[in-house]
Amino acid sequence: MSGPPGSGKTTLAHAISQQLGVPAVIRDEIKQGMVLAAGQTPEQGWDELNMPTLTAFFNVLGVLVRAGVTVVAEAAFQRRLWVPNLEPLAPVTDIRIIHCTASASVIRDRIIRRAETNPHRRAHNDGDLLAEIADDRHSVEHFESVDLDVPSLTVDTTDGYCPGLKAIARFAIPPR
Repeated sequence: MSGPPGSGKTTLAHAISQQLGVPAVIRDEIKQGMVLAAGQTPEQGWDELNMPTLTAFFNVLGVLVRAGVTVVAEAAFQRRLWVPNLEPLAPVTDIRIIHCTASASVIRDRIIRRAETNPHRRAHNDGDLLAEIADDRHSVEHFESVDLDVPSLTVDTTDGYCPGLKAIARFAIPPR
């Protein structure tokens, strides 16, 4: 599951994992757990946990897929950061990429709403995103989607899911 911040990745990842009955591995939730475990405050620099979060995320994915577990993995997968970590998993699992997208106004509203209502978002230093939105500099066009030679599907999450959840779940499970 990939897409820019506010595109609906986490919500869709949880919905698909529920639909399929498989675990969801969510990068932001791993980071939130690391922040909680470290007992850190924003002044102590949560961005220092970005690389350890990345390592933990891919270690968890590696353990699960090597054990034969179907898993929904969600992060703001961008090519330069994620492809080197996804490619080694390709020989042991059938990777499928779901790109989430939504209208710019919906993405903007989601980012603002979650910053106001979700105290766990402090772990992600959303201040930069909020500043870009406030200054009208935020653009989803700057997001560089992960690009692997694997099946991919784009899902518009502006108003529900297009295509629908059942079609997305069918796409997520490779034919046997």
